[in-house]
Amino acid sequence: LVYGESDDYDADFIAETMRTTYSVKEGKGEIRRVNINAAPLDVEGYKKLKKAGIGTFQIFQETYHHETYKKLHPQGDRKSDYLWRLSGLDRAMEGGIDDLGIGALFGLYDWRFEVMGLLYHTIHLEEKYNGVGPHTISFPRIEPAIDVPFTLNPNYRVSDKDFKKLVAIIRLSVPYTGMILTARENPKVRKEVIPVGVSQIDAGSRIGVGGYAEYEHGYIPEKEQFQLGDMRSLDEVIREICELGCIPSFCTAGYRCGRTGERFMALAKPGKVHNYCMPNAILTFKEYLLDYASEETKKAGEKAIEKNLNDLSPDRKEMVMQKLKLIEDGKRDVYI
Repeated sequence: LVYGESDDYDADFIAETMRTTYSVKEGKGEIRRVNINAAPLDVEGYKKLKKAGIGTFQIFQETYHHETYKKLHPQGDRKSDYLWRLSGLDRAMEGGIDDLGIGALFGLYDWRFEVMGLLYHTIHLEEKYNGVGPHTISFPRIEPAIDVPFTLNPNYRVSDKDFKKLVAIIRLSVPYTGMILTARENPKVRKEVIPVGVSQIDAGSRIGVGGYAEYEHGYIPEKEQFQLGDMRSLDEVIREICELGCIPSFCTAGYRCGRTGERFMALAKPGKVHNYCMPNAILTFKEYLLDYASEETKKAGEKAIEKNLNDLSPDRKEMVMQKLKLIEDGKRDVYI
């Protein structure tokens, strides 16, 4: 859930929308993890979100370059306070939220500087919070936005070549983090960038107010913050992911089992988290295929499941196959 910079979107309002989201169920579908991208809160505000069952709290610094930040965020509201925003995730940790996401909007300043800003932010969190760095890092590129002329030709536009490079640099520098590639990018770029370090993407996204209700209209420029590059459906993107040799995962088990913060880092940094992630990817993807996928995507998905099942150890494969049988028999939300 994404919230704008407004006094109306305080912690109580955000917590209420989270509880509403968790309460909605349609058929076999439900939302099992709510992540929040919102303005920085105070410690008491974060405690309210923790109590409401938050997954990850994201704050994008926009730009780590002080002068550029000041130019783009004039005095008059809280977002103009660079340090308040920068320290927002420190307060989240103090409020009990240990699953954090950072990000920068590439194209506002030199991409090399922004990469270093993200890495120094990571180092700060690790050093201050017993090794707990960001669970996710996001790196959206600036896209044309209505009534914002400089977005049409930004001085620091990032080329596709440099974009792939910065993704690889972040992946090599922070190997444990989830790296989020958004639908701002067109399908060609996404297909090229995923193999160099991306672990999370969105699909079927609509960013305009009422965009999902008016889904068939596609792009609604007068209602959107910026222009998306990938307007494909979730089903189409899922199929391509399988064709790339990857397996889509809808897993939300980690935070519900307490695998966050120090516990997550203890598994992720030495590379042990795959012992949970791959089985849960197979199980949650099976749910998706049975409940939502087209026939064409089902075929591609079943091949991906079979391949990844065969890569598991015999004992783990047997355990996962037993759980797959439960899903085929109608049980849902099966995980390790």
